[in-house]
Amino acid sequence: MGVPKQTPQSRLRRAAGVASLRGSGEAAPGVGPIQALIFDMDGTMIDSMPHHRDSWRDFALQHGLTLPIDELMRRTTGRTGAECMQELFGRPIEREQSWALVQHKERLYRERFAPAFREVAGFRDFARHVMARGMKVGVGTAGDAHNIAFALQHLQLDEPPHAVVGGDEGLPGKPDPAIFLEVARRLGVAPAHCIVFEDAPLGIEAAGRAGMRAVAVCSGHTKEELDGAHVVAAIDHYAGLSQAAWFRQLMETPHAAAP
Repeated sequence: MGVPKQTPQSRLRRAAGVASLRGSGEAAPGVGPIQALIFDMDGTMIDSMPHHRDSWRDFALQHGLTLPIDELMRRTTGRTGAECMQELFGRPIEREQSWALVQHKERLYRERFAPAFREVAGFRDFARHVMARGMKVGVGTAGDAHNIAFALQHLQLDEPPHAVVGGDEGLPGKPDPAIFLEVARRLGVAPAHCIVFEDAPLGIEAAGRAGMRAVAVCSGHTKEELDGAHVVAAIDHYAGLSQAAWFRQLMETPHAAAP
């Protein structure tokens, strides 16, 4: 049996210690040069997931939901607010009532997180670096417009993202690829030329289904939980990432082939 050819992408994945474990239903990962970085928001740009967890616990208590918090988080992370309410209450909910429930939960979250707001370490500097290089930057999140505005106001980026798509725009939530595909469309970049940064399994799956490569941000999950054939690396934070050899190689490889 011959030795499989090592592509630049496969060498990057091996150096990052990310195993190949492609999920079903994913499109072939992109093979073109990187032209855009697309970021999930919660847990990827901002270190917000513990506060979402606490606000979900408060919300559940106030509305008589008895799911264990771990199960509640598993069933909501990556989904839009309206999808979360349908999932948790287990019955059809009118749109107006659904979004009223969403706003109640998200107000609890913002009140908790505002005094303790923090980015995922190094994100602002990393965003500044890639934008200075002329890279397009987008955000694709299940969060709504209020949470997006809250995050961007506190992050105080030097430049705003070039495109932002939220979970209240009528698109299905992750693992459906619609949000990431819409970000790419607004950026004017083909999916094969995008790389997604994600912290949640459903988001990693969505990136693969969109035909995009991904970087797993291990702020709340292990690299094994965030694996896939399209995942080129796993990181804990962004500090020093712009100078990391694997990242520089990825950005400079004109036609890195997928494994």
